[in-house]
Amino acid sequence: MNFLAHIYLAGNNDGLIIGNFIADMVKGKAYQNYPEAIQKGILLHRQIDTFTDNHPVWRKTKRRILEEQGKYAGVVADLYYDHFLAKEWQRFSKEKLDEFVCRNYRLIIKNYRLLPDRARFILPFMVRQNWLVNYANLEPLSLIFDRMDRRTAYRSGMKTSVVTLQKYYPEIKNDFLDFMPEIIDFVKQIDLDKD
Repeated sequence: MNFLAHIYLAGNNDGLIIGNFIADMVKGKAYQNYPEAIQKGILLHRQIDTFTDNHPVWRKTKRRILEEQGKYAGVVADLYYDHFLAKEWQRFSKEKLDEFVCRNYRLIIKNYRLLPDRARFILPFMVRQNWLVNYANLEPLSLIFDRMDRRTAYRSGMKTSVVTLQKYYPEIKNDFLDFMPEIIDFVKQIDLDKD
């Protein structure tokens, strides 16, 4: 799961949304430096990642693309799932995608001072290029993969990720549609107040 799915799974709780957004940029116990609500969001993000990484459907997606995407197959699969969440948004939310995204961009910008440096760096690009809405379209998604490939000095092969997605499009879409209700149910069962 990538940014869109993590924000979606955080529900309407501001702290959980901020925590889910920044979690990959907060390492180890550094989460304890944040307000309690954001700590819970970071820990929720980590539970979502653990559930996802161990889920047989997500692993099936990863195996499908392993030959083409190599060691970055997991990162690519996460973005594929965000693509399908954006594309199939109406199945999972009554709120329009662009309204959901704008509301959450505003929330994250309002809490800019709490963001780690990496999040502060990417946020203007994310908002200006509207990543979360544009995940639904293959051309902007291809540009996102290309930028990610550049960050790895073109070693990741992510610039071909949209070609790989097109090759397995119906299968990966079905994987996503099988997986998404299960992650939603999993998150509903998490007790964030439990130590």
